[in-house]
Amino acid sequence: MRPVCSYTDYFVVCTGNNSRQAKAIYDEVREGMKRAGGSVPRHVHGERDATWILADYLDVVLHVFTPEARSYYRLEELWGDVPSVEVAAIAR
Repeated sequence: MRPVCSYTDYFVVCTGNNSRQAKAIYDEVREGMKRAGGSVPRHVHGERDATWILADYLDVVLHVFTPEARSYYRLEELWGDVPSVEVAAIAR
């Protein structure tokens, strides 16, 4: 993001199948970040409705969407000139 965005280095964009799963994804990332290095988000928005949860970790901004919200906001199109890397999900 840095070449076109001054406030963060990376966007992480992911999708849960529904708002409950989106919230679970966010909760797991939050707890994992805290355990790994004590990182907590500076700001969090959308946690209650959980259709689009945005967590600002300063260098990284996490976006967790439901399918409908991701389709509606289309961040990938908005930031289409930024290189992207697709990462496969890891099953536990």
